[in-house]
Amino acid sequence: MGHTLAITKIDDITHNVRQFTFEKPEGFEFTPGQAAEVGIDKQGWRDADNPFTFTALPEWDDLQFTIKIYPDHDGLTEQIGKMRVGDSFIVGDAWGTIEYKGRGTFIAGGAGVTPFIAILRMLAARGEISGHRLIFANKREADIILKEEFAAMDGLEVIHVLSEEKKNGFEHGRIDKPMLERLIGNTEQHFYVCGPDGMVESINDALKELGADPDGLVFEE
Repeated sequence: MGHTLAITKIDDITHNVRQFTFEKPEGFEFTPGQAAEVGIDKQGWRDADNPFTFTALPEWDDLQFTIKIYPDHDGLTEQIGKMRVGDSFIVGDAWGTIEYKGRGTFIAGGAGVTPFIAILRMLAARGEISGHRLIFANKREADIILKEEFAAMDGLEVIHVLSEEKKNGFEHGRIDKPMLERLIGNTEQHFYVCGPDGMVESINDALKELGADPDGLVFEE
């Protein structure tokens, strides 16, 4: 049975991404990178079971989701886009296979960055972010989630890849084997991969071909 949790704050992160801060039940536990099945306290949507990743840290007093809104889709995220402070999520217990296992490179496509937000925040809070890399693919610069926050993480190498814009300071195209070979160098590290299924599959295949240890690939199975 899920927890009914009221929203206390909503922030616009990009033109189509919102950050929802909401109540944390006493004793609720999760680890950075984990998600929960989510519905909303509204007729017809209480039993929805879309997974969303927690972007808060476990020690925070509140919980948080960072969600891409699809207003043209007739689905849960379209409904979430209509939510206001005081409305409630229905949140199940935490689960997920993306967890921090050691220093390495995070590779994300669009909203696929959300499992990495809490992990990177955790590392930054501990003073352990140095030596990690984030390769973040989006269509346009305006689509980049938490661009300034990632840039402010001293020691984190951030590489943005844009598929529909060519701009100075950004990689252009799609993350493929030649780009990975050029950007990552040493494959003796952990690789954390999250994004659309086809992207995750192709990147994992490319990393293995480049010599990455399959046991060092961390992704949602």
